[in-house]
Amino acid sequence: MAKYLLLKHYRGAPAPVNNVPMDQWSPEEISAHMQYMNDFAARLEKTGEFVDGQALAPEGAWVRYDGEGRPPVTDGPFAETKDLIAGWMIIDVDSYERAVELAGELSAAPGAGGKPIHEWLELRPFYGVTPTITE
Repeated sequence: MAKYLLLKHYRGAPAPVNNVPMDQWSPEEISAHMQYMNDFAARLEKTGEFVDGQALAPEGAWVRYDGEGRPPVTDGPFAETKDLIAGWMIIDVDSYERAVELAGELSAAPGAGGKPIHEWLELRPFYGVTPTITE
């Protein structure tokens, strides 16, 4: 089994087909989207392929060490993270092809008008994992 990170982006990826920002969706459309995500995760829990997943709040800050005896320095938030990463899911699957299959399915989550978003998801293997690609 190999672990993969599926990243959902607010922006910064190619535009999805149903490109209506979530802050313009109705409460019912948001509920339907979240239900799809929860149902997807529940199904993967049953197959043992779901590891974890979370939605991220838009707030955030950059933090860095500023030297011995000094408090951490904060600055931000910056668009590089706050406006880009909406959430993530970790899956543990048998192959790269299975990871792509699941990412494609997750991309079909409903958006505005109840139509699939066809959003781009970033699929990244965990460090030290060599994806097994079968032909």
